[in-house]
Amino acid sequence: MTKVKVFNYMPELDAFIITDEYRNLADTLNLSEWNPVVWIGRLFILDNDFGEHWFDNWELREEKKEQSETMGISYEELMIIDPERFQDGRDGPCNSPELRKAFWTEVLDELHLSYTLLFDKARDENQKIKSVVPNEYLSDLEERISAIKKTNGLPS
Repeated sequence: MTKVKVFNYMPELDAFIITDEYRNLADTLNLSEWNPVVWIGRLFILDNDFGEHWFDNWELREEKKEQSETMGISYEELMIIDPERFQDGRDGPCNSPELRKAFWTEVLDELHLSYTLLFDKARDENQKIKSVVPNEYLSDLEERISAIKKTNGLPS
């Protein structure tokens, strides 16, 4: 099964950037909100809306602004793990912030999603959008999926 890498880790910035391949797919499939990984954060954070904020850490991005822009990367593109966002204090935390950060860095560095999952998510979101915000509904979603399959040599 063909998969898409979601993030590239930039060790010199201790931050992630979203891969172009994933960003383009998310945009084409209408999976991007204010960033293309909002829906993934919701799943990581116990499938609730708080998860959409998993990378709302502008103060950490600001600290790396000069260095990232010297590297040709806008600091706004940086996805930085704040270990405090990965614990809720209800029955823990069970691990140190350092261990949480190391764990999530490894998980996100290896994160690949299948085209099948991305297509299923796009279909699911598209149906929700149709009833809530009809002008954002993609009437050509299946054609977009077919084009992506063809371009990437995936079975129809």
